[in-house]
Amino acid sequence: MATQAQTTGPAAAIIKPAQSALTRRNVKAAWIFLTPMLVVLAFVAAWPLLRTIYFSFTDASLSSVGTGDYGFVGFNNFLEWFDYGDGTGEWFGLLADPEWGNAVWNTVWFTLVTVTIETVLGLVVALVLNAKFPGRGFIRAAILVPWAVPTIVSAKMWAWMMNDQFGILNDALMRLHIISAPIAWTANPDTALWAVVIVDVWKTTPFMALLILAGLQMLPGDIYEAAKVDGINPIRVFFKVTLPLIRPAILVAIIFRGLDALRIFDLIYVLTPNNSQTTTMSVYAQQNLFAFDNFAYGSAASTLLFLIIAVITIVYIKAARLDLGGSK
Repeated sequence: MATQAQTTGPAAAIIKPAQSALTRRNVKAAWIFLTPMLVVLAFVAAWPLLRTIYFSFTDASLSSVGTGDYGFVGFNNFLEWFDYGDGTGEWFGLLADPEWGNAVWNTVWFTLVTVTIETVLGLVVALVLNAKFPGRGFIRAAILVPWAVPTIVSAKMWAWMMNDQFGILNDALMRLHIISAPIAWTANPDTALWAVVIVDVWKTTPFMALLILAGLQMLPGDIYEAAKVDGINPIRVFFKVTLPLIRPAILVAIIFRGLDALRIFDLIYVLTPNNSQTTTMSVYAQQNLFAFDNFAYGSAASTLLFLIIAVITIVYIKAARLDLGGSK
């Protein structure tokens, strides 16, 4: 009753204004500290993004960007109906381009496959690294080496390993009698995208394992001791206790990795250059922006890439929140 009287009685008239003033000071201090970062972010991210969106509605080329010799064409870069004058016509633009559709499919397929494989392998690696065994610290450091290697270096290294004439991968598979003839992994249309998947999984699985391991390290040990005393099967403990508790960490790892996979560029650009079988949205945009001197068309592709990633991210975050809310 005393507590209730303090929070609802005359003292509340003093406590609430004090709390409000403290909250206002905290908010003001937060904005003061955040303002320099927001200003820098506006220059390095927001301004280039807005300029890219603007150029997507023009007919600008790479040479005319600096001179301003370009005009506004509306949504023609995205979709335009061209009438031949004889009662027939055809759709042109990015949304009607089969190469863009192929790039979107390659990107989505690559993201789904790599993120799924890396999440499963990362979870397994994290569970192993979370156990106590001699040399655990060294193994934890060594497992991060693939992730620490620059992507360009990884791509060139794997390109040599996958070479059809003197690559070590073909040699090992032939010695094991898994294949009968060397495979041109990065040139064969049937294996080119899978080759990129293999390299990406090798490089990024440690990243997923690191994030999931951080979630495992936060779990209290009491629940496992209680489960051990009660004689509960370890597999059941994993699915009923461990997995639900680390689900937030897994969801965060998936969204970080998914965003990175959706904008994949450097690995494909180095490992499989000029290969339509592995062209992603980022590669398609780069080709039109610079290689083909079609700056406006490339800007439209970049704008759609941004919108697709934004929509997927928003949908995933909302679905994750609903899932976590339902689990509670």
